[in-house]
Amino acid sequence: MTFQNPKQLLLSIPKWILICTLIGLLSGSASAFFLVSLEWVTQFRIHYNWIVWLLPFGGFLVGLIYYYWGESVTKGNNLLLEEYENPQKTIPFKMAPLVLLGTLLTHLFGGSAGREGTAVQMGGAIADQFTIFFRLNNSERKILIILGISAGFASVFGTPLAGAIFALEVLYFSKINFKSVILSFLTAYIAYFTVEFWQVKHTQYNIPFVSEINFSSLFYTIILGILSGLAALLFARSTHFWSSLFSKNIKYPPLRPVIGGIVLAIAIAGFGFTKFSGLGVPVIVDSFSTPNEWYDFLLKILFTGFTLGAGFKGGEVTPLFFVGATLGSALSLVIPMPIALLAGIGFVAVFSGATHTPIACTIMGIELFGLQPGIFIAIACTVAYFSSGSVGIYKSQIVKGPKYKLYQKINFKTKNSEFQNF
Repeated sequence: MTFQNPKQLLLSIPKWILICTLIGLLSGSASAFFLVSLEWVTQFRIHYNWIVWLLPFGGFLVGLIYYYWGESVTKGNNLLLEEYENPQKTIPFKMAPLVLLGTLLTHLFGGSAGREGTAVQMGGAIADQFTIFFRLNNSERKILIILGISAGFASVFGTPLAGAIFALEVLYFSKINFKSVILSFLTAYIAYFTVEFWQVKHTQYNIPFVSEINFSSLFYTIILGILSGLAALLFARSTHFWSSLFSKNIKYPPLRPVIGGIVLAIAIAGFGFTKFSGLGVPVIVDSFSTPNEWYDFLLKILFTGFTLGAGFKGGEVTPLFFVGATLGSALSLVIPMPIALLAGIGFVAVFSGATHTPIACTIMGIELFGLQPGIFIAIACTVAYFSSGSVGIYKSQIVKGPKYKLYQKINFKTKNSEFQNF
């Protein structure tokens, strides 16, 4: 938004501070409630693991809820991206309770999903309601969407710096004005401290030993970055594939998670793949000290893509952490670098490739693991960003910047070569 005079600018400051405070407090409180509820349903599932056999029933509930009451918000995170790029109408507030309920049901019965999408959608839905209260125009409404995403991400992961930058970067960083940057950081920290106020704890990770910076360690970091980018590409393609397959072959939406739930219940409860249900945080934590099997990250990609593609609700980011951490952990058997360092690098690098947000992921890695492994994290996130292809987990995300230009050149050369061959 461009202000006509300094007086207008000064008058707007209290308004935007109030908006940031309200969004931060409300979104942070929503995330705190969500995290506590998520922990409760997870512990219930662990203690009563027979409930996984009811996954088709849980899927049917989720399907019915969205079919009859949530058709306008079923796009989830993609709806936020679309409304930012081309504002049409205020995001319905019902997105927040529906995604909360859908995600809790998914995790209660053992679906493989994350939590970022839920927090971001709650934050976005809460934030966009202030469009009406403060009579904001489309330009100001875009700022609200940034603030909602920032608040949701920062509060659910306990990473305010990364949350603020993620909201800006995922929405096409070069088009964001300076005002949005300041407000995004302010809202992220308010949401973060709100969760702290409610005494909700986040998972702690530790990298006790970091390799020396030399040719060998940097080379292996680049290799891990490439593999992380390819894993991110596979994750995104898998999710889109299963979603397309279910929508094309099962016309009645509530039936999709029922069919998916039957397959998942048999695989998880019948064949013992329980560690791939839910968030998988214990597996992520263990990967920092114990090498994983080489196929663990592939199975998590399969289970998560299938779960979300079938119509269950939840985020993709924690499963991406699982994929990256277990990939790095498994590679510790062949790469002569500390296992915790490799797991930590993979943790954020796969996320970077899948969301096209290398800056936010680098900051997140430093927030979670400290400044010492920062150079390795930055290199791996950048390499993963460039090697993960042009399609990420968010279909509606518009990818710009250096990656966009690179793929434009590749596509132009390919088309030109094909024309000459023809």
